[in-house]
Amino acid sequence: GNIFTQQPSYFSDLDETLPTVLQVLNNILHKCGLQCEGASAEPQKLEEKVSVTAGNMPLQELKDIVLYLCDTCTTLWAFLDVFPLACQTFQKHEFCYRLAAFYELAIPELESAIKKRHYEDNSVFADLWRRISHSRKKMLEVFHILINQVCLQPILE
Repeated sequence: GNIFTQQPSYFSDLDETLPTVLQVLNNILHKCGLQCEGASAEPQKLEEKVSVTAGNMPLQELKDIVLYLCDTCTTLWAFLDVFPLACQTFQKHEFCYRLAAFYELAIPELESAIKKRHYEDNSVFADLWRRISHSRKKMLEVFHILINQVCLQPILE
């Protein structure tokens, strides 16, 4: 059958797999030495932690984190772009709030870690910067799709 005619079972599967997506985002924060505490995170403690962690992060680990983030954001965006009805399930899991909190914590720190590092080969810097920029763009597009589907579309209908 068509996936769109099987929404109840599909959405129940999505309810089970969405926490995995959230776990991936938390794993990225954990690898960066950050915790996703949302608005309660104390900026000064966070900056201290990042200057210690991000500054000492091995290049291969930084590359892995940026690639992991890029793959995750691109996949998430592609999924919601193709199947925007899934936004209702994402809303049930407070995904907009979690994505915003993740973005505020992870993106500036990863950008800072990329900028602070000394590179033997400038193409490595260029590649990391391109991928973190792409990830940032895809997160904003995911947020846009979610807001459009959950908030704006119901008003227009």
